[in-house]
Amino acid sequence: MIMSSALWRAPRNLASHDLTARQAVVLAVAAMLVVTALDLADGRLGLAFSVGFVLVVATVPVAVRSDAFFTAGVFPPLLFVAVMLAVSAFFDSALVIEGLPASAGVLGRTLSGTIEFGVPLLIGHALALGAIVVRVLREPASSPRR
Repeated sequence: MIMSSALWRAPRNLASHDLTARQAVVLAVAAMLVVTALDLADGRLGLAFSVGFVLVVATVPVAVRSDAFFTAGVFPPLLFVAVMLAVSAFFDSALVIEGLPASAGVLGRTLSGTIEFGVPLLIGHALALGAIVVRVLREPASSPRR
């Protein structure tokens, strides 16, 4: 009997350890910096960046409190474009895109990189939104206010 009541309270206790929106954003940005730096070790972005991005943005909605779902849903494209902008600005040779002229500026490389790596962006964002939907549906209904 005591053990079953301890298990019954576990989800509420675990929920108190969910991240705030700010904490999730900071951790996701830090994780993407590490993933991008490791993938740039060979001088170009590739599969490791794509997989890392999908994993990071799919994890954010699972780790946040329910009041941070909006941030978790809007965050993936913003993070992706920010990483592409940083790579375009500081590591322009890392974006190897066929047909991109050498004279393309930072914004042109950012746009081209976003299009080139668009599939991981779509997959990651879809997984993040799906995780939010699942969490919303699994949330217990709150009692109506009077």
